[in-house]
Amino acid sequence: MKISQAVENVCTIFASTTQKQNPEKSSVSKIIYLKDTDCTIKSQASLSAFTSYRVGGSAEWYVAPRNLEALQASVEYAKEQGLPVTILGAGSNLLVSDRGLPGLVISTRHLRHNNFDPQTGQLTVAAGESIPGLAWEAAKLGWQGLEWAVGIPGTVGGAVVMNAGAHNSCIADMLVSARVLSPDGTLETLTPTQIGYGYRTSSLQSGDSSTHGGCQRIVTQATFQLQPGIDPAQVLAVTKQHKQHRLATQPYNFPSCGSVFRNPAPYAAGWLIEQTGLKGYQIGGAQVALLHANFIVNRGGAKANDIFCLIRYIQQQVKERWSIYLQPEVKMMGEFQAAG
Repeated sequence: MKISQAVENVCTIFASTTQKQNPEKSSVSKIIYLKDTDCTIKSQASLSAFTSYRVGGSAEWYVAPRNLEALQASVEYAKEQGLPVTILGAGSNLLVSDRGLPGLVISTRHLRHNNFDPQTGQLTVAAGESIPGLAWEAAKLGWQGLEWAVGIPGTVGGAVVMNAGAHNSCIADMLVSARVLSPDGTLETLTPTQIGYGYRTSSLQSGDSSTHGGCQRIVTQATFQLQPGIDPAQVLAVTKQHKQHRLATQPYNFPSCGSVFRNPAPYAAGWLIEQTGLKGYQIGGAQVALLHANFIVNRGGAKANDIFCLIRYIQQQVKERWSIYLQPEVKMMGEFQAAG
């Protein structure tokens, strides 16, 4: 691998040989140690364990920084090498191709800290914090405002980028500001207006690696406005109700990404799919969930391409029946092969 002089000054490269199933064949995996950090960049890291679908190929390069400095060093490395960057949080709203992803995959799952400020009622939290975990923590403290989020299987960073929501509430309703890291390494604090929120969308989603110098803007932390001083028992009761509703109406017994399609007002995507007769329809190991038709579940052994083909089939069938094109809520990354 060619390393520019600038990068040689910030990292050390080691190569190790790992045996595959065939002992006569081996491949060389590389580990890059970024200078002045505890951060390591690994080559050919499997991503299936890092997505809620439990599918997907390998990242050409993978890193999971534990602090802002390591994150900045990782972005700088990708910039110097001309590598496209993919940001991965909890992997709960992603479908990663079986062929894997080129460039550097940066996981924010280890960026964790939070601060509840009782004077302002504001919660400042790092991008890698779990949304459901925060909902429970806020409820136990008697802070109102996050009860709706207890069933959102994702991290703060991903929730801010996609404007996650449920029960007629969403991130845009409570966000005070978000701190983002730009491709040039600078930090910027954005308001909800600057982020340009819409239904399950934001301007942060448009910043892909091809238009921002090999990297998109990365959410590093966010500040939310909550209401402290409420009886914890009251907040916990509402939070539990939301969780129980989720468990009763959505499939949690098989891996999924949550809702696959955005709701095309005035219809619900799940209703359209169900009325089209697709509940239980299956391609390979991927199935339209029997409990909720806007979920595709991995029944076991599914490939990412099975899920992709099922998404396309649903879109085709609903379009033919209702003349409505369902927009995916799940973000598909990498190369996929459409059914012939």
